[in-house]
Amino acid sequence: MKQYVFTIILTAAVTFILSWAVWRLSLKYKLYPGIRERDVHKTPTPRLGGIAMFLGVVAAFAVSSQHPFFAIVWAQPQQIYALLGATALIVIVGVADDLWDLDWMIKLGAQFLAAGVIAWFGQLQIYSLPIGGLAIGSSWVSFTLTVFSIVVVMNAVNFIDGLDGLVAGVCLIANGVFFAYSYMVVRDTGASTFFNLASFIAAVLVGACIGFLPLNWSPAKLFMGDAGALMLGLLMACSAIALTGNFTPAMVGDNDEFGRSQLLGAFIPILLPVVVVLLPLLDFGLAVVRRMSKGKSPFSPDRKHLHHRMLDMGHSDRDAVLIFYAWTALVSLSVLLMYIGTTLEWPGDYLFGVLYGVVGIAACLVVTFTPSRRRPAVAASDPGPEPGAAPDHTIPPYPATEEAAR
Repeated sequence: MKQYVFTIILTAAVTFILSWAVWRLSLKYKLYPGIRERDVHKTPTPRLGGIAMFLGVVAAFAVSSQHPFFAIVWAQPQQIYALLGATALIVIVGVADDLWDLDWMIKLGAQFLAAGVIAWFGQLQIYSLPIGGLAIGSSWVSFTLTVFSIVVVMNAVNFIDGLDGLVAGVCLIANGVFFAYSYMVVRDTGASTFFNLASFIAAVLVGACIGFLPLNWSPAKLFMGDAGALMLGLLMACSAIALTGNFTPAMVGDNDEFGRSQLLGAFIPILLPVVVVLLPLLDFGLAVVRRMSKGKSPFSPDRKHLHHRMLDMGHSDRDAVLIFYAWTALVSLSVLLMYIGTTLEWPGDYLFGVLYGVVGIAACLVVTFTPSRRRPAVAASDPGPEPGAAPDHTIPPYPATEEAAR
């Protein structure tokens, strides 16, 4: 465990120092775009924090290559090189978009290319699904499923990047829980070493988010931009695939290894990786349906994401972010507690996790629907906006927040 703690501290330190440097250089050379119509923040703010986060990740991988504890993953160096190469591609395209606002087709093409590099050259693929002993018999089906899974998670994380500290905090919580889960799974399966690629990636992402948050907390001095959000999504997807996608159906169905509940044992390996990104996936799905129902591109920007709706309900930007944190911790920890309960044979097995989830959902619903402030009532003399006019989101005035409505 101490090697993972060292990795988190190293990544956090490098990311924080480089984030501060990127912030200062961006201000000095005015490396930030102007305010766009769909933006929530009102002050031009640098968006190149993703560069610092990426370099923090690279530093962690570089140090791990020299540490004997991590030698098992470097036994297949092409997998790591493909992962880092794909991440570098995404960061480059993300930086270009943060500076010049690229066409969405270019960004989507780069995402598929990066996912293809990981699946093809890195051979990091989903080879089985732990559902009823289902194995993927076709290499092309495995490749296609892997690529689409990575692209979906990348965009899901990117879509919630709309408030100061939102993505960094949500990903910090999600990867923290997933790290604990992946570490325990490897321990419970009796592996000779507790090191695995999934846990290492999760630990690196925890460190990167910790190092970036001080400059990203409201009011943010630096945004991670598309480069950072897409990178987080890509690496989170790869972390889940590295663990879940390579379980054999026989292993997952073994009650001795995955708890006494056959049903829970079969679904936790795919359930927890999904719930840790549940909010991003929910927001992504709603956005795609909303936009396509209006005949628009699923990537056309608007101001109807979940965090925008919470602002319109009357929540301050910080309250909205903290509520997102609470929901993320709730759903991910509930499933983790179910897993722990079954493996440690707690009374009722996974019922403690269910109880935690039920009570937590009730508490989160109360907090979500009781904002700390109310929107002022519209004056009777105010006829309201004309039909078809854009809604006025300047009342009440919100503090500067993370960059744009995706």
